[in-house]
Amino acid sequence: MTGLSGRTGLIAGMLAALLFAAPALAQDKPALNVYTYSSFTGKYGPGAKVKAAFEAQCQCTLNWVAADDAGSLLARLKLEGETTRADLVLGLDMNLAAEAEATGLFQPHGQDSTTLTLPTPWTDDTLLPFDWGHLAFVYDSTRLATPPQSLKQLVDDPKGPKLVLQDPRTSAPGLGFLLWMRAVYGDEADAAWAKLKPRIVTFTKGWSEAYGLFLKGEADMVLSYATSPAYHLGAEKKTQYKAAAFAEGHYLHVELAGMTRATKQPELAKRFLAFMLSDAFQSLIPEGNWMMPAKLPAAGLPASFAEVIKPEKTLLVAPETVRSQRRAYIDAWLAATSR
Repeated sequence: MTGLSGRTGLIAGMLAALLFAAPALAQDKPALNVYTYSSFTGKYGPGAKVKAAFEAQCQCTLNWVAADDAGSLLARLKLEGETTRADLVLGLDMNLAAEAEATGLFQPHGQDSTTLTLPTPWTDDTLLPFDWGHLAFVYDSTRLATPPQSLKQLVDDPKGPKLVLQDPRTSAPGLGFLLWMRAVYGDEADAAWAKLKPRIVTFTKGWSEAYGLFLKGEADMVLSYATSPAYHLGAEKKTQYKAAAFAEGHYLHVELAGMTRATKQPELAKRFLAFMLSDAFQSLIPEGNWMMPAKLPAAGLPASFAEVIKPEKTLLVAPETVRSQRRAYIDAWLAATSR
């Protein structure tokens, strides 16, 4: 009798556990896995606020999976292929767009891109912008009173400012400047690099290292973004950091998001892309990612962006050209800067 009673009690306990577990299982939230770069989700990035804002409306869990930068994101996606757990990738850039789409791992975003406020129209139906900025050389006006007024002036003056740049093989802005030089100089870009080389302090692996060296006084100017002075003004209340406006125009950097074909949550992924273009997301970009929003929020830009330079001309090399010529451009750059 004792054995029967014990088994009866065990069965009753199991039934009770199942009954209590049922509501919990019913309340399990779907998860959306988004690959992005580390600074977006880092201490000073907008990732935490984006996650909170989206989860408040989606009844889901947003999981960030961080890589170093845009190149690392694409490399990881290529490695994982169709087995990737990514539902979305947020943080690819314009210069990698054609290469990313050529993988066949993305599907159409399904969003209306006609309302975007980029300097150029957007027609790609696969990758969708979430922010943008012009590349620019930043300087400390208390140390450099008269910055160059054009890229050619920067290159041609043998006594011009010393520079810290990023390696185009590992850095998105570094690749952007390589293309900026091509856009301005064409086939004469290699000669321009050779002329500029004596004043280049170093090529760093990424943006953070380069900017850190500049702030330590290791160089007069650093390749960054036209929006960088807004950070110093908005976060530090410092007014001496400026971006030099160049007569030839400035190279455009656009950051992109895409939905993978492997996603197990296609409707939730589309919902995130729609949210990405909403004021709730876009208003976090200026003073969160310190870039220009892809779709200007109704409230406009914060006061810290009032003096951001507005280039008269936007320079851009077609993504298809970047894909086909990047290796050749980098080889030529290596040859020109190693002489």
